[in-house]
Amino acid sequence: MGQMSSQNKTGSTDAAYALQNLALLTPELVIPPVLERTYAAMETLTEPHTLTATLSCMIGMARSLVSPDNRYPEGRAHVLPLLMGSLPGVDPNDFSKCMITFQFITTFTTLVPLVDCSSAPTQQTDLTEIERDLCFASAGFEDFVLQFLDRCFALIDSSTLEQTRDETETDTQTHLESLVELGLSSTISTILTQCSTEIYKVALEKLYNFATSSIFETCVSGRMVADMCKAAAKCHPAESLRLFVPHCCSIISLITDNEDLQNDDELDKELLWNLQLLSEVIRVDGEQLLKYQGELERILHVCVSLRCKQAYTLACSLLEHTLRSLSLIYPTEYRSTPGGFNTNLPIQDWGRAGDVAALGVCWHVPCQEEENFVFQLLSSLLHPQLQRIKGHVSGHQPMTREELWQSLAIVQHCLLGAGSMLPPLDGAHVHDLVPSMLNLGEIKLHVGVKYDDSLENYRVSICQTMRLLLHHILEHSEDDTKSLFVIIKVISDLMFFCGTHKKEFDSRWKSFTLVKKSMENRLLGKKQHIRALLIDRVLLQHEMRKLVVEGSEYKVVHQELLCDLLLLSTSTYSQVRSRAQSVLMTAMGTYSFSYRDMIPRMLQLLSPQRTAGTEQQFKGTLYCLLGASSGFCPASTRDWDCVGEVWPALVRCGLSHSVTLEKPSIGRLFDDIIDRIHRLHDTIGIYFTVSERCVEVANQITQSQNSAPCLGLPSKEEIKEGIQRQRIRNIVAARKYEKLVNDLLDCLEDRDLPWKFEHMATDLLALLLRDDHPLPPDAVLYFTQTLVHDSISIRKVAISAMAGILKQLKRPRKKVAVLPSDISGIQDPEGICVGDREGNRWLQYDSNNLPLSQEQWDSLQFVEKTHWGYYSWPREMMIYASSEKPQDDLPYEEMSEGEKIIFEYFSDPDFIDQLIEFLSLEERKGKDSFNPRRFCLFKGLFRNYGNIFLPVLRPHLEQLTSDPHESAQRCVCEITAGLIRGSKHWSFSKLDRLWQLLCPLIRTALNNITVETYSDWGTCIATACEGRDPRKLHWLFELLMESPLSGEGGSFRDASLLYVLQGGLAQQQWRVSELLHRLLVYLEPKLTHVYKNVRERIGSVLTYIFMIDVALPHTRPTSSPHVAEFVTRVLERLKPLTSEPEIHNHVHEENTQETDERTQAVKLLKTVLKWLMASAGRTFTTPVQHQLQLLPVLFKIAPVEIDESYDEMKQDARTCLSLMSQGLLYPEHIPLVLAALEEMAGSRSWHARFSVLTYLQITVFYNLFTLLSLPAEVLRIRKLVMQLLLDEQLEVRDMACTTLSGLLQCQFFPLDSSLQTQLQTLSQTSLPKARGELASMDMVRRHAGVLGLSACILSSPYAVPLWMPQILMDLSDHLNDPQPIEMTVKKTMSEFRRTHHDNWQEHRQCFTDDQLLVLTNLLVSPCYYA
Repeated sequence: MGQMSSQNKTGSTDAAYALQNLALLTPELVIPPVLERTYAAMETLTEPHTLTATLSCMIGMARSLVSPDNRYPEGRAHVLPLLMGSLPGVDPNDFSKCMITFQFITTFTTLVPLVDCSSAPTQQTDLTEIERDLCFASAGFEDFVLQFLDRCFALIDSSTLEQTRDETETDTQTHLESLVELGLSSTISTILTQCSTEIYKVALEKLYNFATSSIFETCVSGRMVADMCKAAAKCHPAESLRLFVPHCCSIISLITDNEDLQNDDELDKELLWNLQLLSEVIRVDGEQLLKYQGELERILHVCVSLRCKQAYTLACSLLEHTLRSLSLIYPTEYRSTPGGFNTNLPIQDWGRAGDVAALGVCWHVPCQEEENFVFQLLSSLLHPQLQRIKGHVSGHQPMTREELWQSLAIVQHCLLGAGSMLPPLDGAHVHDLVPSMLNLGEIKLHVGVKYDDSLENYRVSICQTMRLLLHHILEHSEDDTKSLFVIIKVISDLMFFCGTHKKEFDSRWKSFTLVKKSMENRLLGKKQHIRALLIDRVLLQHEMRKLVVEGSEYKVVHQELLCDLLLLSTSTYSQVRSRAQSVLMTAMGTYSFSYRDMIPRMLQLLSPQRTAGTEQQFKGTLYCLLGASSGFCPASTRDWDCVGEVWPALVRCGLSHSVTLEKPSIGRLFDDIIDRIHRLHDTIGIYFTVSERCVEVANQITQSQNSAPCLGLPSKEEIKEGIQRQRIRNIVAARKYEKLVNDLLDCLEDRDLPWKFEHMATDLLALLLRDDHPLPPDAVLYFTQTLVHDSISIRKVAISAMAGILKQLKRPRKKVAVLPSDISGIQDPEGICVGDREGNRWLQYDSNNLPLSQEQWDSLQFVEKTHWGYYSWPREMMIYASSEKPQDDLPYEEMSEGEKIIFEYFSDPDFIDQLIEFLSLEERKGKDSFNPRRFCLFKGLFRNYGNIFLPVLRPHLEQLTSDPHESAQRCVCEITAGLIRGSKHWSFSKLDRLWQLLCPLIRTALNNITVETYSDWGTCIATACEGRDPRKLHWLFELLMESPLSGEGGSFRDASLLYVLQGGLAQQQWRVSELLHRLLVYLEPKLTHVYKNVRERIGSVLTYIFMIDVALPHTRPTSSPHVAEFVTRVLERLKPLTSEPEIHNHVHEENTQETDERTQAVKLLKTVLKWLMASAGRTFTTPVQHQLQLLPVLFKIAPVEIDESYDEMKQDARTCLSLMSQGLLYPEHIPLVLAALEEMAGSRSWHARFSVLTYLQITVFYNLFTLLSLPAEVLRIRKLVMQLLLDEQLEVRDMACTTLSGLLQCQFFPLDSSLQTQLQTLSQTSLPKARGELASMDMVRRHAGVLGLSACILSSPYAVPLWMPQILMDLSDHLNDPQPIEMTVKKTMSEFRRTHHDNWQEHRQCFTDDQLLVLTNLLVSPCYYA
């Protein structure tokens, strides 16, 4: 509830949604307090944000409030008071308040029929008391509706254009005004829809008088009034049209009878206003308009030909709205109950859900008279305009631009109005786009309209006329962009518009979803929505079906329009090009295979041989190929023909003699196209196969009786032909793929190609790598050669591509199935058995059983995957066959053409010299790192070719290893990792020779390791060990384990060697337990290392040593080192420190060689702290109980204040305590933690006692529910906090007060009478006059009591519980006590005032007059002048 009043918009929205769901569960508990706040917010004028928040919450709870169920029956009595109270919210000066008020009123009136039922109690005797009261209250609905209209009229009067604009400002509507207009019209519409006929008539009369008594400007206020009248007219068209249409028509006719007005540029405002009003009120059930057919026709004939732009624009709107009302299919009413409100008792329908099965939707479906009226209007208004335009094009009747714009406006609005009745464009199909044995025609959807073929198809007439006009404008007046804009819009509507625009539909869908969410009843499940929402959803479904045109057939008429759009897309003016490109992309994404027709036309405009092209054409074509930002992209279609033409054409643009390539905008456009291709291009399939089984299933489906197939069963000959076509298609696709590769290579061979396009072609070529078809040898040759290209960006692409090529050329290895039990001789037990066990011990690294000879190597079964065997074995365990003798070298004769190319180049010492020189260059100083792509290149080389290239590379490896420079070391890292991983399947003899070479090199490199290279070597070793059997790498592990902390070369070398070793061991996880034991034994004597960087690294290494020691269900104890044993040994060595009350770091000189026990213990402790910090974020489980044994030691180090001088040990201890306190505790660990805290609470160091409280706060809040399930531990914590509340140190008492307040606030334990009594007793401890020890203890007890009472006050920051007034009074008695009691009381009172200020009017009701007097004296500062 506190969040509800928050000024944070997101916060109040979340609170509203939460309260909406809570109100569905327990309305009787949730709604009353929100109602109370809402009434209070409605009465105050100073807190609009509170009103906004409370109204948004009430909107969510509206259905629960008006629901007729018995859980909160009195809620319905609040509806009318809430509606009346919300009326002042219609405030022109506060936009957000105005909008939330509209939403509030709309929501409630949607649920509640506004019918006067006050006579019902006299007629029906079976009403309950609440129903009788509701009936009498409903008499106020009429008053509410009329008052709301008065409020709206006031809002409109203050929104006129003259009042809201300076003279210099625009006369268009602002965004806020359009939102208010939308809110106003939807609210009026809902209210009048839900009104009874009697109330509606009174409201309509009032609205009519307001609309006709003044002349409104047509921009802001006029639109609002017209929208209100439209909303009224939609509810009861007959009554409203009877008032508005004759009135408006008579005034318009009277004014337009004057012939002089026909050619005026500015017309009378009264004419404009009545035109606007008429254009809105006729947006009703089309059947009702037939009565006024003659008048409307006469008005339209006169007004569309007026010269004044405002007048003919309004007349065009009138024309469009008339046609839409007559031609569309739509519901005519949205009442909350079907059939009106005259049946039964309307108050029983409050909040009723609509019945999907019996919605009773009243549809407007155009009748024959309406259809005749539509075509009569088109014949009399559209046809003449089309003839005028044709006359203008032919030159017989030239028009001025203004006249042409007027004609185009009429044509456009006729199309928008009658679009749903005009048949879609039809005609001959474009042939030979794609070969198919089937008819690729579209499925025709029936959307309720039957087109009359006997009538003229105006869509075709408009299409022909617009094409003529378009070519005329482009030839004679291309600068007439306004006409071109309209033509582009008309072409778009000709192709896609059938009554609804996609953008408009998406907006309405989004709005519907939001309303549904705010009014849904999640307890009742789906479809239990109110009737208006369900009707809206039905209409949206109908419109969605009209919009489904994807997959439409591509016809000649579409082809002509798309060619025209391409012409516009490459025309002179950028805005024209942009709009045309948008429509063209939509069309190409809509009509099947149209891109196969249009892309060649686009590419003709890019041809370097085309010298007549302009820069605009070039740029426009590139934008066409780029496509829409989130739609169709012609440059990356899934079609070999198109891609095969587009990509080489893009590269050949670099050979264009046009100067346009020098422009930065063109360069950026090429970058965008290539980036789009990279992001969107999916690998296009070459080999498509339909299995025999698939054909069988298809036959069975066609023979099923449930749904008869539209096509007959194919004959055997047809199936055979289909399979043959499929084979031919695959062969052709493979040839097209190879042709595309060769075309790009031909482009690259041209010496005149600029570097940018060379890079582009290389990028595109790299995209053509695939796993199902080898790259042609010429491309392999190109990528091999470009490994030593002058351009670094091309070299990078070549390295990635070469790694992929080598993967393509990888030879398959034989695998065999094995049973783990056969190897180990032990059957795994039934059920889940996780971890180290006898059955998987054979996978472990064992120094007594290493493959040191060929016989031992052959006797072992190697399993490369680290995770196999720990949890369970694969169902079928396939490993590489050890019986298969590795082929020593791949014979040159057996190599494929691509393999020979790579072999020849990498055997060439000059090529290798150049390659290594490039790879060892520094790219970005200080930012380069181990490159996985280069690693993959070398891994592929050594995997595919064995050690053939090793003799050529060996001198380079030796030279790079001895070079201390960062880039040289990085290069040797990448080659080394590639060597180790690539030698996975080498024979033992080859491996043995390899390691004889590598071990000295690695040893030399690690001896020369530097700050810049240690991370690269760590990555190298970790990468080399990833996914490898540790027994195959025993040379490496034994090398790394030799003496990582020898001390030679300084502390940095020691830390670096440990880091490298850690990287290798971490990849092996559970399979190197022996090495972990050996490493721990080696490290334990060195835990007291003097250098900080070594200690940090040891801490990190210890984390990985103990990583596998996890206590999870069904997990066996690990054979890796155990934390428990380590902690026991550490505690033994820390004994010299455990007797001290506080542990201080006296070892300031890190390089001193002191050896006394305490100094060594301090150094050990520092390393242990590093381990605890590292393990907190990396281990699989939170601090285990053995680590908790170290808590007492940590509390003795961590200080309360931050020292001025940096003390590493204190900082680390503070971090450790913070991390350990946040860990998840199991129930069995909690007593251990509390025991440690209780022990430290008795410590002589107040710093330690203080730290106990900070640790306790975090631990309790992170493990709240676990602790609450253990009442005994809750009592222990309460006792501990009370003990520290009586601490002799002031800082500890203050922290205990904070802790107690937090525990009470989260209701960890209750503020019961015993606790209150205990605290009040302590606070009443008398202070003796004498000064001394006894007096001091009394002061502590009294202060502890006051602090405890203060904690009680602070635990309820936004409420006043029953016990609070008395405790405040008790605290006030201590205001004159000695310090620090007085300061505690003042702070508490100040905090109370701050947190209770916002709702003080509500909170003060909880105090008596005497208590309020005392509080006022305490909280209000005395006046200085009093």
